[in-house]
Amino acid sequence: MTRLSVLLLLFLPAGLLDAGDVAFQKKGDEIVVTVGGEVFSRYHTSSEWKKPFFDPVFMGDTAITRPIDPNQKEHPHHKGLWVSVDEVNEIDYWGEKGVIKNVSAKWSTTACGKENGGRLQVVNHWLDDAGKTVVIEQTSIHIAPNKLLTYDITFKAPGHDVEFLDTKEGLLGFRMAHSMRESEGGRVLGANGKKGTKENWGRHNQWIDYVGEVDGETFGITLMDHPDNFRKSRYHVRNYGLFSISPFGEKAYTQGKEEAKPVHLKAGESITLRYGVYFHKGDTDAGEVEKAYQQFLAE
Repeated sequence: MTRLSVLLLLFLPAGLLDAGDVAFQKKGDEIVVTVGGEVFSRYHTSSEWKKPFFDPVFMGDTAITRPIDPNQKEHPHHKGLWVSVDEVNEIDYWGEKGVIKNVSAKWSTTACGKENGGRLQVVNHWLDDAGKTVVIEQTSIHIAPNKLLTYDITFKAPGHDVEFLDTKEGLLGFRMAHSMRESEGGRVLGANGKKGTKENWGRHNQWIDYVGEVDGETFGITLMDHPDNFRKSRYHVRNYGLFSISPFGEKAYTQGKEEAKPVHLKAGESITLRYGVYFHKGDTDAGEVEKAYQQFLAE
């Protein structure tokens, strides 16, 4: 167990330490998430950042996210696990040209068989240069004891229209540890059997799994699309370690083969998207990814 895990456990009630249980605790501008008494991740809400995000993501003692480095030159906006997208009313939130501000966060436990899962509900305001709200994001993140996260992301237009333009930069993203990326030996497999980033980039799929090694152990991250979303999403999966899923890039992801299909919300309208993020040990088979996908569908 890491030193951070030990320090946090000293402040957690004994009732939160049951094997597999999910619990939350606020520490300043961070919400610490534990699974079975061990730190799983921290949700950052501080105004020092341009958006909220989870980082690091731990599997046991091992962090599988790329470390945040203030001197990072390559895609410094890739931080842990996050929600953002380019080109909302022509503001680039993905590249952190616009600010996504957390305005509330609350949590609760949920029954998951013999163990307790948890739900983190956040409200984030996507701001323009003048600090006015462009769109309101209401996201519910259900965390199951097996580290399957179900994201329900709702975007609501406040007192004006909102337009999501066609872009490949979005929506639910993860930046993995360097050693896991395909360029360092990582493997990518889609539910349809397609292998590698080139075969899976920009494609529709029920799920895609990205597997690699950290300190000699094998870990995987699976992104899952839900059949009830308003359109099938596409995957932005790169050999350098970026992994994301989005419905907002029909033209961008097909390199012009499909027409752009921007999404327009009139004032007061909203749209909800559901995605799964599954963290597992071992490769796709050992991690029972298909079983986790069925669990996601049943949520």
